[in-house]
Amino acid sequence: MRPANLCLYCRSGRYLCGHKPCPLLARLRIEGRVKQISQDLFGPAPSIFIGRDGWPRVFSGPLAALSDRPDLDRPESWFGMGYHQIIELRSQLLRGKERTDVRNPKEELYEIALANRPPDVEIRLKKKPYYRFSFSDIYQPMGPTAPLESFRLAENPRVSSKAERIVGEGLKAGEALWQLYRLGIEVSRLSVILSAGALGLEKRLVPTRWSITAVHQVLAGRLIRQIKLFRQVESFMLFSSEYLDNSFHILVMPGQWEFENFEAWAPGSLWARTAKKPEITCEYEPWQGRSSYAESQAGGYYASRLGVAEGLFRLKRQGRVVVFREISEGYIIPVGVWQVLENVRNAFRRGPERFSSLQEALEVLDRRLRLGLKPYLQKSRILGQRRLQEFG
Repeated sequence: MRPANLCLYCRSGRYLCGHKPCPLLARLRIEGRVKQISQDLFGPAPSIFIGRDGWPRVFSGPLAALSDRPDLDRPESWFGMGYHQIIELRSQLLRGKERTDVRNPKEELYEIALANRPPDVEIRLKKKPYYRFSFSDIYQPMGPTAPLESFRLAENPRVSSKAERIVGEGLKAGEALWQLYRLGIEVSRLSVILSAGALGLEKRLVPTRWSITAVHQVLAGRLIRQIKLFRQVESFMLFSSEYLDNSFHILVMPGQWEFENFEAWAPGSLWARTAKKPEITCEYEPWQGRSSYAESQAGGYYASRLGVAEGLFRLKRQGRVVVFREISEGYIIPVGVWQVLENVRNAFRRGPERFSSLQEALEVLDRRLRLGLKPYLQKSRILGQRRLQEFG
């Protein structure tokens, strides 16, 4: 049965897509609530969103909270939530938008991004918000949207003095991000701060989609520089995690830093809906690093790389790393690359299985991977062709 026909046959009764409760019924409930929102709003704005269409004049504006939940824009706290919970959560944020030149960022956006807690804002919308829940492979799901007539801060936001000092020092964006990260500011928040035009020498707005990947890339690069100074791991380690129809197996082996990331999309999953067989992509980074963008995996690659870099940094070890990400047919609703980062983080939190030999580790992997090892060995730069016959 084709995925497009599932809803017709299921009618919310048999949960054929694998999601319970029914995402369509959840949408109808949310849509009803959105119709009750007025054009004048007062309340906290936990975040902002910067679009990319029409660059350099993009849509920008605050994300206003429609509830008092503290985790509306904190993906670090979402691990374990189901699809319907994430959709319900994000539906409680209203996106106000207006055309803005990226070279002239609004100070209010900057202040929202840097605030210790969401400041209250007064918002006037040009018309009532419409329900168009949008999903992305990079950023978090977006809920109701409306064009802005005006908005202003209703209070002076409190900003950490240390963070304010770093932002005000005139550092390049990469150095400022690294120092803010070392202060303990969450990765998702750093993306918001970069988006707001608070960092760098030119102080320009950065589309949310781009800022997420940029932050992941910069922070991982800084961590990897230090990882290369650590001793190599002594054994073969396998870290695993599974969440939101995404399964991760991370193999860490003795040797100098190398990184290889596989994504295998099952037929019927988000980016392989019409495929007849699994679609496998592979991206590789040698010891020297890479200069080209990971086109075949985009943000997923950089989120995975950051999670691995954080894990090895905590272990104070370096090694050769191969990540196997298998996406099942149940992954039909994209929620953003935060789930990749949090899956990898969870794998390292759970701790490794240790093996005395590579052969032993690969035999375990061969049993656990849905596709077995063979299709990955055919593409792997790290594991190499020489082992292909052993898993034929």
